[in-house]
Amino acid sequence: MHFLLFGIGLYFLPAIIAAARQTHNSTGILLLNIFLGWTVVGWFVALVLAICSAPYYVYYPPYYHRGW
Repeated sequence: MHFLLFGIGLYFLPAIIAAARQTHNSTGILLLNIFLGWTVVGWFVALVLAICSAPYYVYYPPYYHRGW
């Protein structure tokens, strides 16, 4: 039973990484992992996308008041 849970966790590792890093394309990585993850190439492509994608940050510039 533990081996099955470990295998499922390893299979979805790219999607877990993408969700933890909050990348902008985490849904696409999940879909790629579901549909092409069973091929070794699809799994590695999803892993590379999850690691190399820029995390989604919202930048709020500081409020600048000129004082006039």
